[in-house]
Amino acid sequence: MSNAATVSTDVLIIGGGPSGLAVSIRLADILKQMGLNRRILLIEKGNAIGSHILSGAVIKPAVFGELLPDVGLEEIPFNSKITKDSMLLLSAKGCMKLPFHPPHMGNKGNYVASLGDVCRFLATKAEEKGVEIYSGFSVNEIIYSDGKVIGAKTIDTGVDHHGHHLENFQEGTTIEAKLTVFAEGARGSLTKQLINRFDLQQGKNPQIYSLGCKEVWSVPEGAIKPGEVYHTLGYPMNLREFGGGFIYGLTDNKVAVGLVVGLDFQDPTFDVHAAFQVWKTNPFIAKILKDGKLLEYGAKTLPEGGWYSLPKLVTDNALIVGDSAGFLTMPALKGVHLAIHSGMLAAETIAMALSKEDFSEEVLKTYETKVRDSIIYKEMRPVRNFRQGFAGGIIAGAFHFATQILTGGAGFFGRLKAHPDNVTTKKLTEYTAKPFCKRFKDKLDFDKTLTFDKVTDVYFSGATHDEQQIPHLHINNPATYESINIKEYGAPCSYFCPAEVYELHTDKSGHRELRIHAENCVHCKTCDIKEPGDGITWTTPNGGNGPEYKNM
Repeated sequence: MSNAATVSTDVLIIGGGPSGLAVSIRLADILKQMGLNRRILLIEKGNAIGSHILSGAVIKPAVFGELLPDVGLEEIPFNSKITKDSMLLLSAKGCMKLPFHPPHMGNKGNYVASLGDVCRFLATKAEEKGVEIYSGFSVNEIIYSDGKVIGAKTIDTGVDHHGHHLENFQEGTTIEAKLTVFAEGARGSLTKQLINRFDLQQGKNPQIYSLGCKEVWSVPEGAIKPGEVYHTLGYPMNLREFGGGFIYGLTDNKVAVGLVVGLDFQDPTFDVHAAFQVWKTNPFIAKILKDGKLLEYGAKTLPEGGWYSLPKLVTDNALIVGDSAGFLTMPALKGVHLAIHSGMLAAETIAMALSKEDFSEEVLKTYETKVRDSIIYKEMRPVRNFRQGFAGGIIAGAFHFATQILTGGAGFFGRLKAHPDNVTTKKLTEYTAKPFCKRFKDKLDFDKTLTFDKVTDVYFSGATHDEQQIPHLHINNPATYESINIKEYGAPCSYFCPAEVYELHTDKSGHRELRIHAENCVHCKTCDIKEPGDGITWTTPNGGNGPEYKNM
């Protein structure tokens, strides 16, 4: 029997990351100043705030003084202030410290932090201001009326993997809202639906992404100091692959290490997780981790398209903030402070709309104006062509970047186009360079001391899923998937997925099929982004499912 419920709120915020929490905090403060009593409801699919939050993270702190003017910087749960900041060029057997930082990549005055800890702190402040926060609730449907967004619906539970209702079936709750804020993070599944329905990407570059794999280790005392930061270029990527690594010294003899790789690579066998493990074998990194212990693992995607890839940010009754919009600067690879800024600007616009009781696109466009007049524009505009410039490889990218520095971001060719990451992968017969698996065949037997296979790493993510539910990963067209994605591309997802969700199985007759282990998923959404021909769609599983990050 259906137990459907409907709740109403003035503002619905979907996502409990930095942008969504910033919306709630700033909006609560403004409404109090205006003497308006309005309901703000924030829902988060993770088991708790922070459960699905992963970032490097190096954070610019100034924005917190603007968001929380009555809170001292020392109260924000940053881990360490950066005391040493170096850029390293790696080879297989060594490294060279660059004598300078590339433009936009210095970190003076910044802090290393667990973004999950920061979000948990912000959630506490939001609740103190009267914001209602509900974690463990997945939203998988936007609700419309007369073609306009009027809220969202949480996922039905008590449904088995065949779609049959079980005894504990519970129909999802419909949440009706005057305004809905999409703050789902990179490649938000509802944001993707919203952008497609209202063609919000029209006239813009497609968004492009990178995938980052991260581990947190406990290491012997003296291996690295708190606030000691290194970023790396080069090994194990070749000149056609964009990316780099990071090493962040933390308190209590811990270190965060990770590798971030652009998803526009051509090799259908490229494996970002394996590349991360190979990266750790560099002597400089291996020395830091020697006699250490792996504590946590995770992976996520980052939107790197920049200013030209930002979608239209509003439609009637709805706004997009944070990574869902793509507020991240390259090459600095920083987005936390921009996400918070976007949330604050959205909150100011929402407060105005609430005071007028007018939630039309025409009124909400004020948010886009505010973005253009803000630090977001000032930081993103000068590097608006950066990531697109590397589409032709590292050498071409360095040339483009140099010309962009000289011309305030324009370069010699004006606006550079971008291509979706799922069209850059080459077919097996087209890719003529040495594939990843052959480049590193002597380094892909992981020792489970320094290097780890995917299944072992997934264990350290804490990922769990209700295995009876409908799988949240969908092959969109099984017939064409077999004939194209498997036969022509070799099922790239079986390589690039950082959690071994996808297995290309070959039976005794030689028939190959894709097997999906959805229980391993860490919600990075790389499959939704990178699989050729939009072969796979990622949707939200039951609330509370997925990774259980503690200090990521």
